Amino acid sequence: MPESSIVVRPEPMESESYTASSRLQAAGLREAIALFEQAAAEVPLPAPPQPIVLADYGAATGHNSLLPICSAVRTIRGRTRLDHSVLVAHTDVPDNDFSELFRTLTADPDSYLHEDSNTFPTAVGRSFYEQILPTSSVHLGWSSWAVQWLRRVPAPIPDHLHIEYSASDDVRAAYTKQAANDWLAFIACRGRELRRGGRLMVMTMGVDDTGEFGYRPLLKALMDTLNELAGQQLLSPEEVHRMCIPIVGRSKSDFLAPFAPKGRFEQLEIEHLEVFDAEDRFYSQFQIHKDAAVFGQQWAAFLRASVFRTLASALEGGLADPRSADFFDRLETGVAQRVAAAPEQVQIPMAHLVLVKRPKVH
Repeated sequence: MPESSIVVRPEPMESESYTASSRLQAAGLREAIALFEQAAAEVPLPAPPQPIVLADYGAATGHNSLLPICSAVRTIRGRTRLDHSVLVAHTDVPDNDFSELFRTLTADPDSYLHEDSNTFPTAVGRSFYEQILPTSSVHLGWSSWAVQWLRRVPAPIPDHLHIEYSASDDVRAAYTKQAANDWLAFIACRGRELRRGGRLMVMTMGVDDTGEFGYRPLLKALMDTLNELAGQQLLSPEEVHRMCIPIVGRSKSDFLAPFAPKGRFEQLEIEHLEVFDAEDRFYSQFQIHKDAAVFGQQWAAFLRASVFRTLASALEGGLADPRSADFFDRLETGVAQRVAAAPEQVQIPMAHLVLVKRPKVH
């Protein structure tokens, strides 16, 4: 990919596959929801008829937002009248499947629309690396499994799918710079959008204290299968070379960097920061059912939903390439077989952050 390539964010090819595999992304969700509920209990609320505004940054098809938004609305309802309206703004890039998002909000039993008739959904198709909502309009923000996606690919990765496992110092430096700039842009825009006293909960990929990004067996299975597909002439070596997954994990120091030296940036302060290893729920299930094939299929379905579309964008014909469907199926099968052949627990470093907007210091 050229240096200026725009990242192709994941978009499910089959909503059922995405729904099932996105449940893995509930790893760490219980703790995140508890933090979000606490934030909802503490944010200043406007007087009616001003609506209470919640923002969902990087909504995708909505499945990862339903439980936290429901919990926040319940908490807010404990503080205000039932006729005080709540506006939920779901945001994502313009080519996100917003039709599927609204189907999710309408049909999923976990949707907040089934609980609160005075909560109203809306959507904005714009990158969260720029300002999305009016200045000082958001009381409470949520973002999960989104800000790890870089806004663009800074350089091709010559020797791997993922930058954490590349031996190229120059390319690693380019990704580090892009990740730092993207985090800065993300929080700067949220600092403008949040009202004073407003809070933002972020759940994203982390890097542990040893610098470990995780996901090693999955990335190896992907690499080995792609090389096999090239050997079978489904892919060209040039296409495999172009393929990369432009996501990053961040360390505590990465998250803290924009706030140095005074602990504040764009009137935001970090109220809570934790980097931890989340549970591999598929492996926990495997320890009970002992079915390696199911374990492999679960991880392969997760990867298909989350990164296959990004990889397919490197095909000669892009996502419209006539080999695309075959590529998806054979890549999923190959990954499932490789993961099943040697089942092991996957390390999943994650981060929880709560940011709060404080009044200006005079």
